[in-house]
Amino acid sequence: MPELQDNVFISDTLIHWYTTNKRPLPWRDTTDPYVIWVSEIILQQTRVVQGTDYFLRFIQRFPDVITLANASEEEVLNYWQGLGYYSRARNLHAAAEEIIKIHAGKFPNQYELIVALPGIGTYTAAAIASFAFRLPFAVVDGNVFRFLTRYFGIDTPIDEAKTRKQVTELATFLLNINQPDIHNQAIMEFGALQCTPFSPDCTKCPFAISCFANTNHVVAELPKKQKKTQPQHRYFYYFCFVQNNSTYLQKRITKDIWHNLYEFPLFESTQSLSLDQVLEEDFFKKLTDSISFTILDVSPMIKHVLSHQIINATFLTLKISDDNDTLNHFVHSTFDNLSRFPISRLTEKFLQKIIH
Repeated sequence: MPELQDNVFISDTLIHWYTTNKRPLPWRDTTDPYVIWVSEIILQQTRVVQGTDYFLRFIQRFPDVITLANASEEEVLNYWQGLGYYSRARNLHAAAEEIIKIHAGKFPNQYELIVALPGIGTYTAAAIASFAFRLPFAVVDGNVFRFLTRYFGIDTPIDEAKTRKQVTELATFLLNINQPDIHNQAIMEFGALQCTPFSPDCTKCPFAISCFANTNHVVAELPKKQKKTQPQHRYFYYFCFVQNNSTYLQKRITKDIWHNLYEFPLFESTQSLSLDQVLEEDFFKKLTDSISFTILDVSPMIKHVLSHQIINATFLTLKISDDNDTLNHFVHSTFDNLSRFPISRLTEKFLQKIIH
């Protein structure tokens, strides 16, 4: 554990750097816990540049916790579309409902109550508690892990529990309890802008002389991570039926990726299939039973990378003049009306190609 003078030096240096270099972001300079909460959830899965537009759009539609709670989950998912990790949007909605029910619509101002809300972990709770209420809880995100492992020369993998515990204890010790909000924003911003993942400019770093990684020439080697397991490959075959200006969708109701989002009728295989093999599948035969169809297009296989799996998707566009009992079990919608259905980014990109 560093000495007290290290605590003061590191915090003061970070805060001084931050006052000069911080970015003007729309969720900054506010103590509204709702705004902070939404921004933190969005930024967990996307970079600031991409996340800003999503944040502004989401806040414009759902400006407070009551508006969010009163909305339907489907609408919330629609406004989250494109960000991925849709469970986070569902948890936002569920937490808003819980705030209304348990906390009378007022965002809780105690860490223990904040972290108890659906979808809020220790990092997000610490961010809300410190930014909104100036409570002394250290934030520990990827930027903080990177800076502290480099500065103190921590060479055990950061995805090991003991390393995460060590870094969390360090972050807590270094926290400026008189300015926890500014200190936390400063250390996160420092990791995002200065102590970057790749090729940081250590010549301009205020910690260049005292940083273990810099003085020992191991910046590129820290932080260390264990080898990742190979992602699972899945093979999706979507059927986009075109009937005049309409098509058919289904809602993903199983506990899987894209839960509660909409998509075209889908056949999943354990391996890549040829077109003839797809057309011989029982599922496709049921979809087209007693109706004639024309294959308008078969897309190239699209590789869609998720965190722990890779979706290899092929879209078949088929023109039909009639429907059948199987198709009638799906949601029938005009193409003009598809925007009201929350869909995955994969499906969205396909639609952009065939509609525009």
